[in-house]
Amino acid sequence: MASVSILKTGLANLASVKAAFERLGVSTRLVEDPNEVTRAERLVVPGVGAYGPALDVLRERGLLSPLKARIDAGRATLGICLGLQLFGEGSEESPGVRGLGAVPIQVRAFGSDLISPQMGWNKVIPAEDAQLLEPGYAYFANSFRFEEIPAGWSGALADYGGPLVAALERGAVLGCQFHPELSGAYGEALISRWLKTEVPSC
Repeated sequence: MASVSILKTGLANLASVKAAFERLGVSTRLVEDPNEVTRAERLVVPGVGAYGPALDVLRERGLLSPLKARIDAGRATLGICLGLQLFGEGSEESPGVRGLGAVPIQVRAFGSDLISPQMGWNKVIPAEDAQLLEPGYAYFANSFRFEEIPAGWSGALADYGGPLVAALERGAVLGCQFHPELSGAYGEALISRWLKTEVPSC
C-alpha cells in the first residue's frame, strides 16, 4: 500500500484531501519538516489561499529547497490548486515573490471580463502524450492560472474565456489546477493512477 504524506502549510482544506485518500483505502500523515518532505514516498502539496503567504510559510519552514529538489528529481509529488501554482516561477497575485521555479512559467490572473474566481465544473482535455490525465469534468475554484503547457511537461487544458492549464504532469509529478479530491469519480480515478506511478529512490 502506498504511503502518502500531505504537506501542512496552514493554507489548505486538509480534511477533504485526507478523505479522498481514505476513500481509496490509503492512510495519510501530515508533514511540515524539511527532512520529512525529502523522505516522503509520495507527497501532496495542497493549497487554498494566496500565493505570497503560502510561499512565506514554505520559506520560513525551510521547505522550498527540498520541495523543488523532489520535483526536479521526478519523485512522486501531487500539487493541488495553489499547490500547482507554487511550482511556477512567480504569480501576478504576488508581484516580486519568487515561486519554486520547478516549472518555467508564470501564473496569470483571469481577465477583467471574466467572473473570478472560476467556480464549478469544467472539461479537462489532455494532450496526446499525457499518461495520467484523461478527458472528463473536474471541479475548479481559481482566480489565477498557467496559460500554456511549458516545454518538458505534458498536461491538459480547459477553457474559461480562453485556454488555461488544467493540469501538468511529468512522470510521477502531477499538478492539478482543479481539485481532484472534490471531482467525484473523475478525481478519484486520477488519484488512483498517480498512486500507481513508479517511485524513484531518494
